[in-house]
Amino acid sequence: MSPASSHTSTEIATQPDDWARAVARVPSLVDVLPRAGERVATIGCGTSWFMGQAYAARREELGQGVTDAFAASEHHLARGYDRVVVISRSGTTSEVVDVVRELRAAGTPHVAFVATPGTEIAELAEHTVLMDDVDEESVVQTRFATTTLTILRAAMGENLTPAIDEARAVLEAPEAEVLGALVEADQISFVGRGWTVGLANEAALKLRESNQMWVEAYPAMEYRHGPISIAEPGRVVWAIGEVPEGLADDVAETGAHFEHRDADPMAELVRVHRLCVARAAARGLDPDRPRNLSRSVMLDS
Repeated sequence: MSPASSHTSTEIATQPDDWARAVARVPSLVDVLPRAGERVATIGCGTSWFMGQAYAARREELGQGVTDAFAASEHHLARGYDRVVVISRSGTTSEVVDVVRELRAAGTPHVAFVATPGTEIAELAEHTVLMDDVDEESVVQTRFATTTLTILRAAMGENLTPAIDEARAVLEAPEAEVLGALVEADQISFVGRGWTVGLANEAALKLRESNQMWVEAYPAMEYRHGPISIAEPGRVVWAIGEVPEGLADDVAETGAHFEHRDADPMAELVRVHRLCVARAAARGLDPDRPRNLSRSVMLDS
C-alpha cells in the first residue's frame, strides 16, 4: 500500500467532519464529563497521554479547575480527584486496564474514551464514551485522538468552528502550499506553550512513528536552555500555538528554519499528519505500520 492510499491518509482526511460530529455529541455527554471546579486527572499512554496533557493545561487555562495528566504507569491518583478521564483507543492497553480496575475499586468517578466496543476498558469503566466512528486501521493514531480532544474542548465551552474550518483548508490545499520544504528537513523540534506543549509532544511522536525520524519536543521557553544547541541549517523549529518573544529571531541566527502559522493548534497538528504521509511517501515507508509497534500494548501479567 502506498502512503498516498494508506489507511492513515484516509483517516486524517475525515477529521474536520469527525470534529463537527463530535461537537454535536457534547450535549448528550455533559453528565459524565468533568464539571467546572472539579479536581480532574487524565490517564493514557502514548498519544492518549499527550491528548490528556493538552486537555489538562487547557482546562486550567480556562479556569475550570485543577487538572493533572498522567501516563497510566506513572499516576498519582492517590492525591485525590473528583473525576478521572481515561483515554484508550484500543480499550485493551494493559497499564490503562490496571488503572480502571483501581478506579472501580476506589469508587472514583471516571469516564473512558474508547474506540473499540466490547473491549475490557469499554466494559469495565464506570462511563464509556464510545468513539467507534473514529476508530482506525492504522497503528498510528490521528483522528481518534483529535476527536477526543475536540469533545473535551467543546465541553469547556470552546468554539471549535475555526479549528474545523482551518483543518479542512489544510487538507484541501496542495502539498507544496501546506508543507513547503518541511518534507526535506533533516531534523524537527516542536515547541509549544501551555496546552500546546502536549500537542508538540504528539506532533513529535507522529513523525517518529511514521518516519523513524529524529524529532524532539519542548515547552517553547525551554528551547533556549539546551535544545537550541542542535539547531543548524537544514533543521526546523516548529512552534505550535503561541510563540515567545524573540524565539524566531534566536532560531534564525542558528541557520535553522522557524516554522509557525497563526492557526488553531489542532489544525496545525493536521498539517503534521500530512507531513507524516508525505515524508513516508518520499522514503518508501508504510505510515500504517510503524517499525516495532502494534495497535495496543498488552503486557504479560
